[in-house]
Amino acid sequence: MDKISLHGIDVYAHHGVLPAERELGQRFVIDVDLWGDCSGAALTDDLAQAFDYSVAHRLVQEKTAATSFHLIEALAGELCRELLAHLAVEKVRVRVHKPQAPIPGFLGQATVSLIRDRSWLETKFGGQR
Repeated sequence: MDKISLHGIDVYAHHGVLPAERELGQRFVIDVDLWGDCSGAALTDDLAQAFDYSVAHRLVQEKTAATSFHLIEALAGELCRELLAHLAVEKVRVRVHKPQAPIPGFLGQATVSLIRDRSWLETKFGGQR
């Protein structure tokens, strides 16, 4: 299977357990890996045969900004569902980075990474699009 990656999608949104996080919002950085068959595009050099990764970028930005979850795990799961439902891909990996996690003395970032495939979408959501 082939893979296309979009790393570093920067979104300001209102996710978090603490009321201040949900009220004031904060920055999230999201990475997406999309697996599928790129052989048509590779053979023909035809944009119509390629994955339109600008659609993936837009879906991630819009869904992240328009929703509000307590947990970044829930956000990552919703992004997996959206990408599988709207793109002709077989598998996705979504990494949600929270650069300013509210942990005293912690200067790193909290990150969750979920990998989901089309069978997960079918099982959990009946393939909803």
